[in-house]
Amino acid sequence: MEQETQLLLNDVNRAIIKFRGIYSEWSKKHNISYNEMLVLYTIRNNGYCTQKQICENYLLPKQTINHVIVNMLKNGLLRDSLKYNTGRQKAFELSEKGENYARPLLDSISRVEEKAVLSMDKDKLGKMISLICEYDRVLKNALEEDSKTLWKN
Repeated sequence: MEQETQLLLNDVNRAIIKFRGIYSEWSKKHNISYNEMLVLYTIRNNGYCTQKQICENYLLPKQTINHVIVNMLKNGLLRDSLKYNTGRQKAFELSEKGENYARPLLDSISRVEEKAVLSMDKDKLGKMISLICEYDRVLKNALEEDSKTLWKN
């Protein structure tokens, strides 16, 4: 690989790790785990969450998210969502206690994100998302092609 390309890829990877690290740092400052924050974040965006949604959206192991959800259920923060359960897929939503717990956390992260977006410009954010998604798609395709080549040899 050309050295300039390698340096660009290193920069991309570091930027993504730092980006995720900011959310992790925010979580730590608010005394919740990063994975718990992802559960709350998903519920904020959808009104509910499933273990499968979180695992697929954030590429996390089922066991990791299962542990987080079980703890949140045990602490009375989540409840089964009969409205969103589908077949074998259990859905969860915030309980009343969970609403009271999550509201200040979600308000805080929303304020931080809104401030960042206003400082950056929504158009730039849209372009960044588009480019990351495009790179994600072509990287995944390249990985799949490489895997097929490995299995042939």
